[in-house]
Amino acid sequence: MPRNVTSIGLISDTHGLLRPEALGALKGAELIIHAGDVGKPGILEELKALAPVIAVRGNVDIESWASALPETEVVETSAATIYVLHDVKALDLNPAAAGFHIVVSGHSHQPGRTEHDGVLYINPGSAGPPRFRLPVTLARLDLNQTPWKVDFVDLLGATARK
Repeated sequence: MPRNVTSIGLISDTHGLLRPEALGALKGAELIIHAGDVGKPGILEELKALAPVIAVRGNVDIESWASALPETEVVETSAATIYVLHDVKALDLNPAAAGFHIVVSGHSHQPGRTEHDGVLYINPGSAGPPRFRLPVTLARLDLNQTPWKVDFVDLLGATARK
């Protein structure tokens, strides 16, 4: 049964650090998707205080608690079917042929939004410790309008970009 959600928070690569700015930026989301490299199980518990959470395991999630996290997840909403994995380079299916509308991934720490074969690919970037001179970001996905709206939130500068 599809979830009747239109406002989804996208976060990845927290690496054990959940900033107050991230919690603030995710407030009001009806669902939160964590695309892996969670780092600590407490991160998911804090996110669950805001909204239901779907999370996948990333390459740093190697402790015993993380074995409960799947490597991939499918999220069905009334507006779109979303495929979630940590590293888009590990994608072993054709999302368009499989009927997915959106692919959410992390790993690269680079926020981005691209479209290929009618599928929207979103990487919310890294919300954890800054690395590689990349911004510290997460994303908000609004399925309530067409085309779907993706806003990236810079957690250190608190500015939004599309």
